[in-house]
Amino acid sequence: MFESGYLALFLASFLAATVVPFSSEAILSGMLATGYDLYLSLALATLGNWLGGLSSYYIGWLGKTEWIEKYLRIKHEQIVKNQNKIAGKELWISFFCWLPGVGDVLAVLLGLLKVNVWNAAIGMLLGKLVRYIIWALLTLKVIELF
Repeated sequence: MFESGYLALFLASFLAATVVPFSSEAILSGMLATGYDLYLSLALATLGNWLGGLSSYYIGWLGKTEWIEKYLRIKHEQIVKNQNKIAGKELWISFFCWLPGVGDVLAVLLGLLKVNVWNAAIGMLLGKLVRYIIWALLTLKVIELF
């Protein structure tokens, strides 16, 4: 079973990819500084953050474009135009769901626009993995300095 530190990292990473403001990077850095396994920590942080991003995507998927038209006063033609602009770029757009502040909103919008779920999932996974790898490497370099 998971040691509580690994479980905390997974949960923090999941929450950080939802609308809950949370920093999973600080927990990852703390765990690496105290000797937790790099590869398991990266895997759990990425998995938790990816699943959190997919939950945001799914929340968007449950939404209706009529809501966009009604509450945001965006015409149906504009929504279709944006869907066409995104088509074929879902993977690259979803790659940036790791960005602080806008990433969660981006995941919800991708779901709301009903972009290809596989492209969105793969793009999110790659983006979140790359982010955690870079963060972990930077953390390890800082630890070496002390």
